[in-house]
Amino acid sequence: MDYLVLAAILLGVLLLAGVGLVVPRLRRQPPLPPAPPTPPGGLQPQEPPPLEEGDRSVGITVEERPPAPPTEPEQAPAEPVAPAPPVLERPEPTAGRLVRLRTRLSRSQGLLGKGLLNLLSRDRLDEEVWEEIEESLISADVGIDATREIVDRLRERTRVLGTRSATELRTLLTEELVAALDPQLDRALNTAGEPSVVLVVGVNGAGKTTTCGKIARVLVADGRTVLLGAADTFRAAAADQLTTWASRVGAEVVRGPEGADPASVAFDAVKRGIDTKVDAVLIDTAGRLQNKVGLMDELGKVKRVVGKHGPVHETLLVLDATTGQNGLEQARVFTEAVEVTGVVLTKLDGTAKGGIVIAVQRKLGIPVKLVGLGEGPDDLAPFDPAQFVDALMGVESRGTDA
Repeated sequence: MDYLVLAAILLGVLLLAGVGLVVPRLRRQPPLPPAPPTPPGGLQPQEPPPLEEGDRSVGITVEERPPAPPTEPEQAPAEPVAPAPPVLERPEPTAGRLVRLRTRLSRSQGLLGKGLLNLLSRDRLDEEVWEEIEESLISADVGIDATREIVDRLRERTRVLGTRSATELRTLLTEELVAALDPQLDRALNTAGEPSVVLVVGVNGAGKTTTCGKIARVLVADGRTVLLGAADTFRAAAADQLTTWASRVGAEVVRGPEGADPASVAFDAVKRGIDTKVDAVLIDTAGRLQNKVGLMDELGKVKRVVGKHGPVHETLLVLDATTGQNGLEQARVFTEAVEVTGVVLTKLDGTAKGGIVIAVQRKLGIPVKLVGLGEGPDDLAPFDPAQFVDALMGVESRGTDA
């Protein structure tokens, strides 16, 4: 029995010794070889080796890599091309402009011309007919005083002369309308200075800045050199608009920053005109509401400051003909601030009240020197009373433009 116990103990010791020898050997396996270093930028896909013709399996498509496009040689940057100089326009001659534009007076022609002729051609010129004639003249904005004078002279001459034919009545009416326009007034622009300084005044909306540009074209058409001063510094678009007009005829523009002192800009414009020896300097002034005292004072200041270089030769008031009798009130206020020497009536083609020409002259004693008969750049014409009345009467022109 004791032998059996000893044999079991001996067998257990042997088993433990055997296990102790086997386990360390299993743990001592050789390490794996190190992985090859990874190139920068991550793993790069390996291209498969090209397959031989016999290795291509049915149903497998091998896409060929397209050839790389050829590299274009770098081109040197192109040199900037200088912009072409603007093409200068040649304004139409001023002589004959009013004759050319006579059809633009068709509205006034219907009321003042043909309308009056139809009344005068009636079989009997009784009191009722004369009243209609008077109403027609007043409706055309001729003015009450001028209307009464014209009607009284017509009545007297038709009674004394016994005129009855349409031709004779047209002649009488034409003569009376021309006389009412006072053809003896000097309507030529004063360009005697060196340079001649012209102030252009008026309210916004009358076409003042546009008219200033068109006056420049009138002077250029007559062979004079011009410089423009953008003294309407309260309206940003005014200076740009004036610059556009000037560029068309090759004229220079003197302008200042928005909100600058208008008198200072006008002063610099005249000084520049003297230095460059141009024939005329046109100054576009501010045109806010005419009932603002500040505007009238400002215009007076502009004229005084410009006068330090010499006299202002011409002050032109731009009036909108479509405003009718309201234009007379505008004119009165401006004449109190500056000495207006001439009137420019714009938009005369857009009204049937062409008689405003007579009213302005008789009320203010200031000649109408230019009239606007359209939106074209050369639709501003020197005013000639005989040609104007001929256009109203629908007869051939007898005179020439001044």
